[in-house]
Amino acid sequence: MKGLIGKKLGMTSVYDESGAAVPVTVIEAGPCVVVQQKNSDKEGYCAIQLGYEDQKEQRMNKPAMGHLKKAGVSAKRILREFRVEGAEEVSVGDEITAGAFEEVNYVDVVATGKGRGCQGVVKRYGFAGGRASHGGGWLRRPGSIGMCEFPGRVFKGKKMPGQMGDKRVTTQNLKVIQVRPDENLILVKGSVPGANGGIVMIREALKKK
Repeated sequence: MKGLIGKKLGMTSVYDESGAAVPVTVIEAGPCVVVQQKNSDKEGYCAIQLGYEDQKEQRMNKPAMGHLKKAGVSAKRILREFRVEGAEEVSVGDEITAGAFEEVNYVDVVATGKGRGCQGVVKRYGFAGGRASHGGGWLRRPGSIGMCEFPGRVFKGKKMPGQMGDKRVTTQNLKVIQVRPDENLILVKGSVPGANGGIVMIREALKKK
């Protein structure tokens, strides 16, 4: 299982072999350091923990700094886990770069989507809204939400106005267009959740593996 922590830099376009312009998202992937290896005997599952982006030691709390010093790793701002199958050919302290994805064709990208505040049902769920003429007074309202005498309540999960965005989002099966190991860049086709500069997790696509 190939995985990396990275940062979304923005979108641009590149030209493929046929000369067509392909919209891509540029991701700065790594370099990441292996901080911990977890196995099924001790933790109950197999995973590797990666650290990304250097941090000042005085900005870390003592438990986190002790965890990193035990692995012989300098202070890192971001720690993330990637599940693996069985023992991996890496050890604590190893550095993983974007070159690990040179033979990968599709990836899944996990990030936190942009927060859009409290929104109505038209923007949040794509409701059509009410009529604009002939007496309609509910242009962007949700309409009736109640029930009849039985069950006489509103079911849980009803689509209503509320907080939109700022949630963990996984975009699957994004095609890898280019990998530039010398610049630690991965260019994937299409869009990636979150704002520019946001932290993302890149892993080999599970459904295309």
